[in-house]
Amino acid sequence: MNFIQKPREENSPYLQLLMLVFYAFLGLLICMILAFIVLFMMYGMELISNPAILVAPDLKYRPALQILLFAQSVGLFVIPPILLAITEGTKVNVFYGFRRPELKLILLVFLIMIFSTPLMEWVTIVNQGMKLPEALKGLEEWMRRSEDSLLETTMLLLKMSNVWEFLLNLFLIALVAAVSEELMFRGALQRIFGRIFNSRHAAIWFSAFVFSAIHMQFYGFLPRFLLGAGFGYLYLWSGSLWYSILAHFLNNAFAVCQAYYLQKHHLPLDVDNVSYFAWYGYVISFALSIIAFQLFKKQSE
Repeated sequence: MNFIQKPREENSPYLQLLMLVFYAFLGLLICMILAFIVLFMMYGMELISNPAILVAPDLKYRPALQILLFAQSVGLFVIPPILLAITEGTKVNVFYGFRRPELKLILLVFLIMIFSTPLMEWVTIVNQGMKLPEALKGLEEWMRRSEDSLLETTMLLLKMSNVWEFLLNLFLIALVAAVSEELMFRGALQRIFGRIFNSRHAAIWFSAFVFSAIHMQFYGFLPRFLLGAGFGYLYLWSGSLWYSILAHFLNNAFAVCQAYYLQKHHLPLDVDNVSYFAWYGYVISFALSIIAFQLFKKQSE
């Protein structure tokens, strides 16, 4: 008799997508309940009598915003992919590919992020200068108001007066965001879309679209979309999620470090549409980024 069990076949990608959405609702609900319990212990009845604490642009209530942000990242982006892997009867590190990273590829990820910085600056400036037709003026005004509201929240999170607040932001905005979002968008969604579309490239770009759209920042959509695609190709070529996590961390950590530096030198944070490079700097950045990506692909193979 043959007692060797055949490897279990995965569920269909459509069922996996439905399960992922269900787990996202479940994880978010559980984490938000826990977060509100912690907030109630911190603020007591003030939280009930003044729910504006949760969105108030006040440094006094910033810990509430940080706790909610952490709960959202874990509940929405970490728990669902983990539960999906468990449902499929596979270890998380095997299901999503957490092979040990190689030093040469790590160095190339650093080079990619450095070389692409000017290019991403140009894309950001183009995106922020976006104008809709006159017929869509109402939509554009709503988009601007939403963007301003999110910017206000971001500025509150990025206010740092000492090194401990800087380290906390590195953990929350850079590390937690990088691990959680890459696990969800590159690990889970890109994997599922790859099976649905039967195309790795379509999966990368569609996952990048969802990744950018879910942030609800219209005037930062394009650079985040391109970054998501870049992270997707790092994952595709290497077969390891560590490289896209590293690239994502470096991108967010640069923003935190830049904000900390500006505040230490009493410079404004909210400077938009400012170009720090000449046009040929962007061309060089584009060329070097392509070369670095090609080197990464070749070394991965």
